[in-house]
Amino acid sequence: MDLYTKEGRPFHQDGDDLFSRSGTHAARLRGKKAYHPDGQYVGTLVGNRLVYRTTDSASLGPVFATRLRAGTASADAVGAAVLGDEPPIPD
Repeated sequence: MDLYTKEGRPFHQDGDDLFSRSGTHAARLRGKKAYHPDGQYVGTLVGNRLVYRTTDSASLGPVFATRLRAGTASADAVGAAVLGDEPPIPD
């Protein structure tokens, strides 16, 4: 499933795993919250957008080993007017 950051940068969802356009394993979903491989909060999924919310930033997720995936050629989307900031997802 293709998703976007708040500003419209694309990334791909494969199960609970989120991959950047370059194929970097950027985060893992736990419910609607996404966590970096080191367990730090990355963002909250709102519809098809991942948004960094300071109110959720104190939560920690599980540490996990990353996996590799081929990159994709995806175009950016228009930014969304949702509450929160751009998450720290690599391109």
